[in-house]
Amino acid sequence: MLMSAESRPAKVHYMANNFRLLSHGDHVVCAVSGEPIALEDLRYWSVAKQEPYASPELATKAALGL
Repeated sequence: MLMSAESRPAKVHYMANNFRLLSHGDHVVCAVSGEPIALEDLRYWSVAKQEPYASPELATKAALGL
């Protein structure tokens, strides 16, 4: 994802089938890799940990504690 000079992270509440924006921004940061994830590309997260993940592999890695 290309980051512009005006990009800023969003604050998000992750729910079972969706997420809710708590404060506006254009991306979140992957809890495992640290890479930015555009909100329109956000597909993987942990409701229990309230963490976003950039890919299913990284979500699995976090769930297994690797």
